[in-house]
Amino acid sequence: QVHLVESGGGLVQAGGSARLSCEASGTIVTIDAMGWYRQTPGNQRVQVANLSYSGSVTYAEFAKGRFTVSRDGALVNLQMQTLKPEDTAVYYCSADGIAAGLQGPYKYHAWGQGTQVTVSS
Repeated sequence: QVHLVESGGGLVQAGGSARLSCEASGTIVTIDAMGWYRQTPGNQRVQVANLSYSGSVTYAEFAKGRFTVSRDGALVNLQMQTLKPEDTAVYYCSADGIAAGLQGPYKYHAWGQGTQVTVSS
């Protein structure tokens, strides 16, 4: 089983910055990608950024120029700058790869529990 735990978040003033971190653990064989999503009540969960361990990085249009995703082994970080009130959401970490199961390896898609980011104005 693969577990993801987010940290960071909290209350930030508009124009400020925040740094989120996510740690992956469990019966991991490979981590092929880690990313960040966000969700507000009544809305779909939206991808913020994704980092493939092969080297490719993608950002949502609203994140380009303001957010930066980076990795360090089983850790992935999201640096957010010039935050806006519309950035207020629950932010979730995700990971994709191969895990070890009782019957052999299997592909996983894991989610963290989410962390609240609130941007005040």
